[in-house]
Amino acid sequence: MNAGLSRRQVLRIAAGGIAAVSTSGCSEEPAPGRYTQADIDQLAKQQLDEAVRKGKGPYGEQRYAGYRGLASLPWFELNDAGNLICVDDSLPGIVDVHAHLGMSILFKPELDLQASTPRVRHLLDCDGTAPPSELDLDIYINGNFSPEALSKNERVLTTQGLWGNEVIRSHTIPNLIAEMDCMRVQHSLVLPIKLGLPFGDDLTEQWRAAISSADISDRLMAGCSVHPQDPDRVEQLHQYAATGARVVKLHPTVQRFYPDDPSMMPLYEEAQRLGMVIFFHGGRAGIEPESSQRYAVPRHYAKVLRDFPRLQVILGHAGARDSAGMLELALAHQNAWLGIHGQGVTSLDTIIARTGGERLLFGTDWPWYHLGATLAKVLICTDSPQRMAIRSAILRDNAMALLPDLAS
Repeated sequence: MNAGLSRRQVLRIAAGGIAAVSTSGCSEEPAPGRYTQADIDQLAKQQLDEAVRKGKGPYGEQRYAGYRGLASLPWFELNDAGNLICVDDSLPGIVDVHAHLGMSILFKPELDLQASTPRVRHLLDCDGTAPPSELDLDIYINGNFSPEALSKNERVLTTQGLWGNEVIRSHTIPNLIAEMDCMRVQHSLVLPIKLGLPFGDDLTEQWRAAISSADISDRLMAGCSVHPQDPDRVEQLHQYAATGARVVKLHPTVQRFYPDDPSMMPLYEEAQRLGMVIFFHGGRAGIEPESSQRYAVPRHYAKVLRDFPRLQVILGHAGARDSAGMLELALAHQNAWLGIHGQGVTSLDTIIARTGGERLLFGTDWPWYHLGATLAKVLICTDSPQRMAIRSAILRDNAMALLPDLAS
């Protein structure tokens, strides 16, 4: 059993599956300075400011009728089957550094990762209703979904740890590859997460085996994950590296740890020694439990970047709703890379202007969202002759510089 789970937490997880992981854990007050009223106010202000400013940035209104509505943009069409496709053959072979597969965890409900289904049912699916829900590209992406949709998604995740469901059963390798083909994505990095469950917590092994079985390693690369509270986490990391893993996923708000906790330093030191890349979920998304938000404010990532300068670190979501603070970290540290998934076009434009496109990485968080949602934002923000090189850097070149093994 994971050392960080109490008996009560184990019972909650057994009753509630994966969704319980993010809401379980201690609820004690954070240490002084770890999470302050100013931090809480800053998140609230970001959400209020975004609501006021959306549609008033450099690209104006960017609202579409679901993911398929992106076909009104010049780079996309709907094919005969009604699927969104990218028709711009000038794009490079795109590299997605932030994808996932379906999870069969805890009681291991049936899930065939080699199966195809009629359509992907994204966890947050603009096309899942008739008429489709609005997709606004000028806000942080989860802001497009109502409390009811988010609650429904939590129920989907909960049942997945017990008996499974049709949504998760569509998150398979053939379905991912099909959507990649439609969006001209050549390679995807698949990121598992170690959840800290008492059993059935082997997504790293499951996904790596599934990719190997599908003989699709020329398109998909599997990362790995360890849990911060596992006493043998450093040994696990070493073993994964020995079998070819290059990227380790850590998720402060789900795994409930501070990135700069002293107990994590040996893990970063070993990752640096092994030449591995750390992929952090970065920042607060605003929809996670309030008790988990304390772990992901940008300053908690600074020590890792400063003390391990040879360790390459991807800050996922470019800090989510904390993008302003995470951008400053990335500008201050040459070993910081920003995964851009989730950012609205106005925010992404600011990030591109400040960085010149350096160390920005394309990511989609599939199957939470359609690949086209992030691709559309990049294409909008780089639709000028002056930014063509930046477009290529974001969509492919930067990822290949960081992870050349993706194309091997």
